[in-house]
Amino acid sequence: MKKLLALFLIGSVYADNEVYVDQVGATFNLDIEQLGSSNIIGGAIASAGSMTALDLDGGTMTLDINQIGDSNKFLGDITASTFTGFFEFDGDSNTFNIQVDPTNTYGANSGNFNVDVTGGSNTFTLDVATNDLASTLDLDWIVQGDSNTFDFDIDYDLATNYVDVDGDSNTVNFDADGKSGGYFKLEHDGNSRTFNIDQQSELASDWLRIISNGNSGTVCVIQNDGGTSTSC
Repeated sequence: MKKLLALFLIGSVYADNEVYVDQVGATFNLDIEQLGSSNIIGGAIASAGSMTALDLDGGTMTLDINQIGDSNKFLGDITASTFTGFFEFDGDSNTFNIQVDPTNTYGANSGNFNVDVTGGSNTFTLDVATNDLASTLDLDWIVQGDSNTFDFDIDYDLATNYVDVDGDSNTVNFDADGKSGGYFKLEHDGNSRTFNIDQQSELASDWLRIISNGNSGTVCVIQNDGGTSTSC
């Protein structure tokens, strides 16, 4: 087993820190904690001192990320099957932009993502798998804060997705394409929310549940198993 622990305790909220990880191999555990603002866990054209990577390749990985502060970034590519991720973000104006197995190397099967967000004006983008390969994906988000934007693009085969949002002016864009359908549950408390949900399973077995409390909401739902295309 390989394990890497990276712990950064930052005394000044203005300090910038960068983590570059390029990992190849199976059974890998990675723990990273950053305290402060304007920190980066890179890849995908990361910026600041031109660092790149986070690039994780292999099977059976566990990734635990904690970023506490404002204007932090978590970017990169994760190519793995049997992947478990625990992600906690506390603060405002943070960016999460992750691709999981974009090149169809391992299939992104049996992924389990747990994301806890507290703060406002954060932007989160998650792309999982290609060619309907994220078998039995389990994705859970708990969000508290205002003006957050969440974009999910998921190719799956039997997936469960749960999103719980508490706050105003939040936007959730969920785009799912699959073979055997998926379960998506969205709960929201707050005003001025926008939900755009597009589910397109080949076998017409998608399941959607929305529970929303608040004023001034816009909800668009598209479900299509290969028939006539439609839009809101």
